[in-house]
Amino acid sequence: MHNVGVISGLAAGAWLGGAEAPTKLVAVGLSPFVVSLTMVAGVFVARWTLPTLLKGTGYVIHDLRARAHLVIWAILAGALWAVANTLTIFAIRDVGLSVAFPLWNINSLVGLFWGWLLFKELRGAGARQATKVLAGASAIVFGACLLAYASAQHGTGGPHRAAAGLLAALGAGLLWGTMYIPYRKAYISGMNPLSFVTVFTVGELFTMSALALIFRGGLAPLLKELAQARAALFWLFLGGFCWVLGDLFQQYAAKYIGIGRGIPLSNTNQLWGLAWGALVFGELSGKGGTAQELIIAGSATMVAGAVAISMAEAPPSEQESWRASQRREFARYHFDLEPPEATVRGVGAPKHDARTTAGETPAPRVSGDALPKQRASRRWWDVPIVVAAVGIFLLLASGARRPPIAINPFWSMLLALAMLGLLAACGMVLWKRTRFS
Repeated sequence: MHNVGVISGLAAGAWLGGAEAPTKLVAVGLSPFVVSLTMVAGVFVARWTLPTLLKGTGYVIHDLRARAHLVIWAILAGALWAVANTLTIFAIRDVGLSVAFPLWNINSLVGLFWGWLLFKELRGAGARQATKVLAGASAIVFGACLLAYASAQHGTGGPHRAAAGLLAALGAGLLWGTMYIPYRKAYISGMNPLSFVTVFTVGELFTMSALALIFRGGLAPLLKELAQARAALFWLFLGGFCWVLGDLFQQYAAKYIGIGRGIPLSNTNQLWGLAWGALVFGELSGKGGTAQELIIAGSATMVAGAVAISMAEAPPSEQESWRASQRREFARYHFDLEPPEATVRGVGAPKHDARTTAGETPAPRVSGDALPKQRASRRWWDVPIVVAAVGIFLLLASGARRPPIAINPFWSMLLALAMLGLLAACGMVLWKRTRFS
């Protein structure tokens, strides 16, 4: 499953980076809170629609009931994400992206630490494999520092806000790195990522709504800003939907190769964000030779880090440490260990065949779910959920206008096709190998 996790992590980077493109609308006068809240609304719709399409609500409901203790963890993860995302807004305002991004990008190192401490990742991996992961994660962070320094402009908050901006950026990195604890806790317990993200979004939406109401002065001013931004809401909503696709791939990466390996790979999203900014929006036009050299060096460093992590497959001794962590979790909640172990390996529970003769052991299926098919059946309300999502998109699209920003149509189309190609390739791998288990 190592290769499945690596492909998922790289696909996550592409879609998470592409989802950043709509935030350019902040430059045309929209409030960061309006941008963030609208994207979270798109996230909310996507997190309910995609699981319904892929598995059906019957599957999701059964999965949540079987592991009800994880619901609060998913809501907590969503709340942490919303607070961290808001902190980044203040960090960019006060110290600029070039300073803030490297600070909050430590989330991959924070996640790696929690994976080692709480879930026994890298335990028993050996010096060679552990060095690959640590060096790769550090290289990705360092490469991100070079890219941010070369491509971003400083904020306008003034020196008196520098301390607050630094604390906000560090706080965002700490919260985002800690957010991955519920991720891993859910997946070693056998919960499907599609089920986890359905509840995750509840914490996101409620927390982001509360923050927007508090910082925009109440409901009436917020609704007024949303009405004024009517022409841009579709693009922000679409950005949130794209972000969910990236996050789902990130969840599968965390499930199959752990947060220590999966999260740094998904942090290659800055390469894609840079590509959108430089090629589509022309952000680097006029940059000098030094800036271009830093961009090339930062990109090469991040690629080298991703290659190092992709080659650091967990050896059997480390996988045994993972299983020890899993056994501890299941002893705590008194669950049967076998089905979740099967889903982590990407296979279903052993299925008895009527043709199997007495005394023979049936072979496990190569793909599928640990849950019986009758529990994954569709429900009548699945159709209204999908229809409602399509209706929201059509309603927002009817009032959409092209943003007053210079856009290169050739590169935007090329990057979009590359993202769709990764979506198809990774989706096919996950379907054939795991049936999105």
